[in-house]
Amino acid sequence: MEKKKYAKTVIIGGVAGGATAAARLRRMDEHMEIVILERGEYISYANCGLPYYIGDTIKERENLLLQTPGLMKRRFNIEVRVQNEVTAIHKEEKTVEVKNLKTGESYEESYDALIIATGSSPLKPPIPGIDGANIFTLWTVPDTDRIKEYIDVNKPKNAAVIGGGFIGLEMAENLHAAGLKVSIIEMQNQVMAPMDYEMAQLLHENLELNGVELILGDGVSSFENKGDETTIHLTSGNVVEADMVILSIGIRPNSALAKEAGIMLNARGGVITDEYMRTSEPDIYAVGDVIETENHTLKERTMVPLAGPANKQARVLADVMTGTDRTYKGVQATSVAKVFDLTAAAVGVNEKTLIGKGLKREKDYYSILVDQKSHAGYYPGAVMLTMKLLFDKEGKILGSQIIGEDGADKRIDVLATVMRLNGTVYDLAELELAYAPPYSSAKDPVNMLGFVAQNVLEGRVSFISYDETDRMLAEKIDGFTVLDVTEAVEREVFSIPESHHIPLGQLRERMEELSKDQLIIVYCAIGVRAYNGARILMQNGFSNVKVLSGGMTFYKSMHYKDRNESAGGGQQELKAAQESKDAPGTEDIIGKVIKNVDCCGMQCPGPIMKVNEALCEMKPGEILQVCATDMGFVKDVESWCRRTGNTFLKSEPKESKTLKEKGNVVFIRKGAGECRIKENALAGSAAQGKTMVVFSGDLDKVLASFIIANGAAAMGRPVTMFFTFWGLNALRKPEKQSVKKSFIEKMFGAMMPRGVKKLTLSRMNMAGMGTAMMKKVMADKNVDSLEELMKQAMENGVKLVACTMSMDVMGITKEELIDGVELAGVASYLGDAEESNVNLFI
Repeated sequence: MEKKKYAKTVIIGGVAGGATAAARLRRMDEHMEIVILERGEYISYANCGLPYYIGDTIKERENLLLQTPGLMKRRFNIEVRVQNEVTAIHKEEKTVEVKNLKTGESYEESYDALIIATGSSPLKPPIPGIDGANIFTLWTVPDTDRIKEYIDVNKPKNAAVIGGGFIGLEMAENLHAAGLKVSIIEMQNQVMAPMDYEMAQLLHENLELNGVELILGDGVSSFENKGDETTIHLTSGNVVEADMVILSIGIRPNSALAKEAGIMLNARGGVITDEYMRTSEPDIYAVGDVIETENHTLKERTMVPLAGPANKQARVLADVMTGTDRTYKGVQATSVAKVFDLTAAAVGVNEKTLIGKGLKREKDYYSILVDQKSHAGYYPGAVMLTMKLLFDKEGKILGSQIIGEDGADKRIDVLATVMRLNGTVYDLAELELAYAPPYSSAKDPVNMLGFVAQNVLEGRVSFISYDETDRMLAEKIDGFTVLDVTEAVEREVFSIPESHHIPLGQLRERMEELSKDQLIIVYCAIGVRAYNGARILMQNGFSNVKVLSGGMTFYKSMHYKDRNESAGGGQQELKAAQESKDAPGTEDIIGKVIKNVDCCGMQCPGPIMKVNEALCEMKPGEILQVCATDMGFVKDVESWCRRTGNTFLKSEPKESKTLKEKGNVVFIRKGAGECRIKENALAGSAAQGKTMVVFSGDLDKVLASFIIANGAAAMGRPVTMFFTFWGLNALRKPEKQSVKKSFIEKMFGAMMPRGVKKLTLSRMNMAGMGTAMMKKVMADKNVDSLEELMKQAMENGVKLVACTMSMDVMGITKEELIDGVELAGVASYLGDAEESNVNLFI
C-alpha cells in the first residue's frame, strides 16, 4: 500500500461513518486540517434510537444528539459546517462545490483527501398519493420531530407501517406503545428480511399476539388522502384505513455525487471500495451505507447498511490515511432488533441466500434448529431461545439466526466472534463460556449448537423440516411414520395429526409397533427426547430415522394461524356474537365478567391451576377474566378449555399492573361440566392417572415433583406421589415431635432436614446461600413456595403416600409427618401405577 501524507481532509457527511473518521483522524494526526460538511442540521446523532424517542422509551430529545459542532471544535479541533451541502466533486482540481443552505451562497472547498460518507436515504417510490401530509419517513432528527409533533397535536388512533424491516418493526412497536392501533403491510411473505421464513414466523406470531394487524404478500398501489385520514389501496384490492402512515420500504445509497464525479459504482448504486476503503479515484475514500464492500462469509461483494460496520470502516480508513497498513476484512451483517416481546438477531448469510446461489441442503450445507432455555431451567425467568445454524460439510459456520425473549443478543455475539476468527462448529462445542444459573447453563445454548452440528456431521442424527413433514402428510405418502415420544399429558395439549404415540420411556419395549422399512420421523417438545429416541431406534436396526427440526414447540408456531382457526368454539362464538345484532359484543363480554384472576408473574402450571380453582367456584355460563405474563399461557389455556368443556372467548395483550412485564388477558366461559380439579382428579379414568416416586430430598427436585403433580391435577388427572428414603424429609413436620426412638433413629433424625423449610438445593447450595437466593428469587417472581405447592396439591386431590418400609429404615414415625399423608407399602403404590399412563422417578 502506498503511504501518503495528507495535510487537509474534507469529509462529506457527519453522522456515523463521517464523525467517527474525523475523530480517529485527529487522534492519529494532531496537525491535519479536518473539515466536515453536513447538509443536515445535526451531526453524529443516534439514528438507531429515533423510534424509541417517538415511543417515549427515550424521554429526552437531547439524548439522541451525541456530538455538536461546537463540541467537535473544542475537543478535536475539527471544523464542522452543518447545513452546508456538497453539490459537486471536482476530482481533477481536488475541490468540492458547497452550498450554504442557510444563506443560499455557494463556494468551493479544497482538499488533499476526500471522504464520502453520505449514507443512504429512505425509498419513496412514485406511488399516487405518497406525498400526503400524514405520510412520513423516519431517517433524521427532523423526521422524528415531525412524527412526534403530529402524534401530539393530531392524536391519531391508528397507523399503518409500510414495510417490515428493522425500522418498520421498531416503529410499529413504538407507535403501539404510544397508544395507536398498528397495521404492518409488507410486500414479501415475511417481515425482517435477514431472517429465513420459518424464523420470521415466530415474529409474526408475536406481532399478532400483541394486537398488530399483519398484512403479508401485499403491496400498496395508491394512497387516497382525505384530510386527516388515508385510505391505503393494496394490490390485492383490499384497503386499509389509517390516521397516519410510516414508510419503511427500503433505502438507497446517496451516491449521486460520486456518480457525477466518475467514481465507480455497482449496479445498486453503491460506491465500490477496496480493503483500504479507497474508491476508484486517487485520494477519495468512502465508508458506511453508501459503499459496496466484501462479505466476510462468502467473500463476495455486498452492501450492508448498518452502523457497526460503518464505524469500523471509518477507523480502518483513518488509520490507512495516516500511514498505518490496515485493511477492512469484510462485513458479517451482524444485527439485532427488539420486536415487542422478542429479540431477533442474525449473523452471516441466511438460507434464502444459499438457496439463491443454487446450493442444496444436506448436499452443500446443513441447517439445524435448536431450542434451549436462556439460562438454567430451574432458575426463575428462563425463557426459550430458538436458534438456527447454517454450516458446510467441513463445519465452517455460514450464518445463524436467533429469536427469543432474553439472551439472543449475547449468543449471536459469541457466534459472530467465532465466525470472525474463522472458527467452526467444533469450536462452538469446545467454547468455555461463563456459567451461573441466572445467566446460562453448564452447556450454554451456543455449546448445544456445536454439539448438534457435530452429531449431524458425524452421522449420529438427521433432521427433517416442518414443511417437508407437512408436505408428506398432505400428500399422504406411504412408507413413513411420525412418532411422538412425549408424555401423555403433553399430547393432550397438542399433537401432530396422524402421529403414532410411544412415550420415550416405553420405546424400547414397544419398538415392534414400528416398521424398520419405513422412515421414522421422531418428535418431542423441543428435540432432546426425540434425539434420544432416534438414537435408540438407529441402534436397534432402524436405518431411516429423522428428528423433526425444532420439535413440537416450533411446529406449533409454524401453524399458529391454523391453531387459531381451529381453537374450538370460543373464537367462532365470539365472532358470531359480534356479527349478530342481538348477541353481545366484546364490551358485553367484559361487562359480564364475574371474577378476575391475576396470574401475572406465576410460572407454569400456576396459571392453569388458578383458572381451575376459580372456575370451580363459578356457575355454568359465567365469565372469568384471567391475566398472565407467561407467553405460552394463551395457547395452553385454549387447549385446556377444549379438553375440559369450558369456552375460550377472547385474548388480548395487556400491561400487567403488578409487574413491569407484558401479559395477556383471556376471557373464559364456564362450561356445564363438573369441576376437573378435585372431583375428576380423584375419580379420573384408569388410563389417565399419573404416579411418581419422590426419592430425592433436594429442594429443587421436590419443587419439580409438586409442579408436575399440580399440572397433572389441573388437567383433571388422578395423581399419586410415593415418598421414599430421602424424599420423606419433605413430609416431616418442622417442629420436633416427642416420640420414642432408638439411638440410631435419633441420630438419623438429627442429621436429616426436618420439613420443607430445611431442604437445600442439589447443586450450588453454597452452605445455604444458594438455597436462600433461590427462595428469594421465587418470592420476587411470584413463584409459589414449596409449602404453597404442597398445600395446593393436597387441596386438589393429589395423594401423598409415605413408604412404610423407608420410614422404618430412616427411623421416621407417623407422628412426625404432616397431616393428610397416607402410609402404604410398595404394593399399594404399584396398584396406582398400573392405572396410570405416566410414571416418574425423581
